[in-house]
Amino acid sequence: MLSRTITCATYGIDANLVEVETSVESGQFAFNIVGLPDSAVRESKERVIAAVKNSGYAFPFRHLTINLAPADLRKEGSSYDLPIAIGILSASGQLESDILDTYVVIGELMLDGTVRHVHGVLPIAAEVKRKGFQGIILPRENAKEAAMVEGIRVYPVATLNEAFDILGGEYQMLEPFTVDLDEVFKVEQNYPMDFRDVKGQENVKRALEVAAAGGHNIIMIGPPGSGKTMLAKRIPTILPPLTFDEGIETTKIHSVAGYLPPDTALVATRPFRSPHHTISDAALVGGGTYPRPGEVSIAHNGVLFLDELPEFKKNVLEVMRQPLEDGKVTISRSKLTIDYPANFMLAAAMNPCPCGYYTDPNNECTCTNIVIQRYMARISGPLLDRIDIHIEVPAVKYKELASKELGESSSSIRDRVVCARQVQTERFKERKGIYCNADMGSKEIRTFCTIDNAGEELLKMAITKLGLSARAYDRILKVARTIADLAASQTIRPEHISEAIQYRSLDRNLWM
Repeated sequence: MLSRTITCATYGIDANLVEVETSVESGQFAFNIVGLPDSAVRESKERVIAAVKNSGYAFPFRHLTINLAPADLRKEGSSYDLPIAIGILSASGQLESDILDTYVVIGELMLDGTVRHVHGVLPIAAEVKRKGFQGIILPRENAKEAAMVEGIRVYPVATLNEAFDILGGEYQMLEPFTVDLDEVFKVEQNYPMDFRDVKGQENVKRALEVAAAGGHNIIMIGPPGSGKTMLAKRIPTILPPLTFDEGIETTKIHSVAGYLPPDTALVATRPFRSPHHTISDAALVGGGTYPRPGEVSIAHNGVLFLDELPEFKKNVLEVMRQPLEDGKVTISRSKLTIDYPANFMLAAAMNPCPCGYYTDPNNECTCTNIVIQRYMARISGPLLDRIDIHIEVPAVKYKELASKELGESSSSIRDRVVCARQVQTERFKERKGIYCNADMGSKEIRTFCTIDNAGEELLKMAITKLGLSARAYDRILKVARTIADLAASQTIRPEHISEAIQYRSLDRNLWM
């Protein structure tokens, strides 16, 4: 006999339907899976046989052929176990169902018939809706994630027996699983950290506020223990709240990559990723034999923090140039090309020298000028060109550490950031692909960053007298535009330019 079950395969952050065709014929026992299965899919044979028998059904020890169509699409992962088992039960005459063609089935089976959670459920649920299927049968732990897609019926199952009963007609007596989208989004939008916990560093907090308001990349330079990492971890708390669409897109990436915890419906807070400096280029931007999203994509719509920036391998830092420029990562292989979103805010931190105490008045630096220059040269010009704000983070004084007063809360800072972002949204509403000041190109800078004569003179002095590099010119104007937006000013005034100039301390001539 022949049966047909529908499942899905993820491709990037999207999904494609896969037909599981099962043929059970008389003859010597054989269990063949065709259609470009990877090792995890091929190993499903043993799991399916044990799960079917231990669930109380008769396994047909005859000639079995499982075809996963389309045959030219690579099938990987363990989510094919449940649809294969259902297909075998249907083809052997043990399951009679009139909804196999209208429901998508996914899930991994344990040997006792228990259904385990799988990755990539949200894009699969979106594809189920797009293709017009009635619903999806999936592991119970993935139910909340799938229910974020409205318009389909979600039936969670814990065992093969439950899936058998639902497909056999019990679905008519069951209510589909649902979630309150507004409640889920509200509950998940909580950050465990707050800027009020940070003692001192008011100038750095201001720089981070400017960076968040304009979407600018930022690098912090300071001695060990000055609070660079502590400050960076709190950047997501002052960014504008995730919109529902951003949350769905971010959840898709985390789901495909396997970072979404079981029973989690949605990523509703800005991601914060902090990879170790020993990370490989493929792990950072994505890749592998079967391409997976890297850290830059996991940080999509959030913050990517690179601590000890000069310690990263040069080739690792250089591969970040495309995502920083385009907001996406393109992974090409001989048989496929996948695009992963990678629109993130880059926050980096570094010591001013190898020993860390070049700018610390309380500790003596033991590094020579040549050693310091070599250390700073590890950051290439093209990468530095994509970082708008450089801010020094001095060691915190004891008086500030011992103070009982709490700093300004993240919510207060975020309110100002949101107001500035609203101004930018209105400004760029006719400009495709530009959402904040950091996205501006040369044309937009000429249009929206005009300055008066006093501002021109101040900027000229900064370039010629302070030795700022030519690439700093556009960066200063963009940051000054953001500072003006925070001040609710239509024009860029000299004081805005003056503050923006202070955020270029890492330009070579000014630093050394």
